[in-house]
Amino acid sequence: MLSAIGRVFRTPDLRRKLLFTLGIITIYRLGAFIPAPGVDYGNVQQCLALGNTSGGLYQFVNLFSGGALLQVSIFALGIMPYITASIIVQLLRVVIPRFQELHEEGAQGQSKLTQYTRYLTIALGLLNATTLVSLARSGALLGNCPVPLIPDDNLVTIILLIITLTAGTGMIMWMGELVTEKGVGNGMSILIFVSIAAGFPNAIGEILTAQGVNVFLGVLVVGLFVIAAVIFVEQSQRRIPVQYAKRMVGRRTLGGTSTYIPIKVNMAGVIPVIFASSMLYLPSLIAQFNTPTDGTTPPPEWVNWINTYLVRGDHPLYMALYFAMIVFFTYFYVAITFNPTEVAENMKKYGGFIPGIRAGRPTADYLEYVLSRITLPGALYLGLIALIPLMALVLINANQSFPFGGTSILIMVGVGLETVKQINAQLQQRHYEGLLR
Repeated sequence: MLSAIGRVFRTPDLRRKLLFTLGIITIYRLGAFIPAPGVDYGNVQQCLALGNTSGGLYQFVNLFSGGALLQVSIFALGIMPYITASIIVQLLRVVIPRFQELHEEGAQGQSKLTQYTRYLTIALGLLNATTLVSLARSGALLGNCPVPLIPDDNLVTIILLIITLTAGTGMIMWMGELVTEKGVGNGMSILIFVSIAAGFPNAIGEILTAQGVNVFLGVLVVGLFVIAAVIFVEQSQRRIPVQYAKRMVGRRTLGGTSTYIPIKVNMAGVIPVIFASSMLYLPSLIAQFNTPTDGTTPPPEWVNWINTYLVRGDHPLYMALYFAMIVFFTYFYVAITFNPTEVAENMKKYGGFIPGIRAGRPTADYLEYVLSRITLPGALYLGLIALIPLMALVLINANQSFPFGGTSILIMVGVGLETVKQINAQLQQRHYEGLLR
């Protein structure tokens, strides 16, 4: 293993790419601790010490910003606006035919969609920055903190703060694209990985401090088992064999090859978990806006019901709804991103067929049949992994940023596997021997 790492750094091109990626990661982490203009850093730390920032929106958004959100830093919005913009553009392909045409045009169409994603990221960043500044001014961002986060909240300071946060989002997007172009791996995925990994030591340390050594060791054992299970499922795929008939093009004979269509068990990735978390946050957000602020008027009954069952995540009803929504969104997202009819038509166009299945509509029906069967274990797997932090909340009173479960472990394992594959492929090109034997 050490010799393989040595080969990585002895390869000039790969060494340059790795050092460039590490440099971008360093800048990204430094930006998470630089206070935005007009924000009182001392007051922010005082509010964080009160510990009123757990659950719901805080844990979820703060996860993708690497702790920058609750520090109210220049990178407070993190990578979340880009993730949201990417998902929206992908879903719009179903609604807007022009987007689907661009997707099918190849590299030129993809560059156009990427440009749309950038514009939408900046627009969402501006919207999120305005919301964040409003919450910071009112004191609601850090759990109704008694000291002001923005002492001098005049118009110029507010506008400067919004522009800075939006520019921070644009810079993160630019750094991610630079890593993709000049570094190793997918830049956006690497930055998400770094954001989540930054909170791991603190989360594990909290378990050790609060629960003791025995529980801490038990959590580590369970964590290793979960990581192994996630790696196994993420690498699992159903390979559907495809054969291409021989055909004459001029004087050349093309085709006559065999290949396969890899259908992963978890084709949807982490998107269903993000969708389900966002949907389940809406009731608590509505309840928050309908809770009286005078402290004397009791809230309506339906607000109390939402606060009891749909806020903390430790109630069986919340867990059941969360699990069911993840299963639903898994099927929904797979149906949008994988089109069996389109795959069957492309195969037919180039003379490909599945052995024993006629080309055209029978092939599309067969692919749809296989997809529906293989998506079920993938959906159940996603639901169980997403429930791990909630079960830890009930069993050992951990918070919802429990490290070994949910979106964090899915993203970290997935990005880690893809990055290692890319480094391995580049090593094999130069040394005929990969990173891992």
